[in-house]
Amino acid sequence: MKTLLFTIVACGIVSITRAQTYTVDKNHTRVGFSATHFGISKVDGRFKDVSATMTSKKEDYTDAVIEMTTNVSTIDTDNDTRDKDLRSENWLDANKYPTINFKSTSFKKTGGNTYELTGNITIHGITKPITFQVVYNGKEINPATKKNTIGFTVTGKLNRQDFQVGTGPASAIVGDEIELRSSAGFIVD
Repeated sequence: MKTLLFTIVACGIVSITRAQTYTVDKNHTRVGFSATHFGISKVDGRFKDVSATMTSKKEDYTDAVIEMTTNVSTIDTDNDTRDKDLRSENWLDANKYPTINFKSTSFKKTGGNTYELTGNITIHGITKPITFQVVYNGKEINPATKKNTIGFTVTGKLNRQDFQVGTGPASAIVGDEIELRSSAGFIVD
């Protein structure tokens, strides 16, 4: 009887501490950015190909580890000429640096549904620490997949010069500060 009770308790503990792995829902995720142009307007863009995972054991996700990769060649600003230039060696050099990568180092709760996401981002072959503000939008069962889905809104900023992006003459008309904004949906595996 003691052995049976120990087995039941041990299995319960294992299931409580087992990490959930969530994979990005590509149909409901957008990784976007905004930069000033001539100091008088903003140009918005996004990356069409994004992969990401989030792993967490805790219900409040404060132990979450998030990894994300974007395919630089899928940059889209609704202007083919500009997009080709952004992919070129003048800016992101997609042939030499085909991805932008992020890996979290902490996910701290700052309020009821707000978090601070800190990690390292690699752009143009240069890795720097970055912090994002995150809003947890909730958790629902997706009626199509019957799987748990969670959603976040992520915002932050970076200085493109820190990553040596856009160092040529045309870079003078683009602001150094790049605003980042993502809507991310994750599905439990």
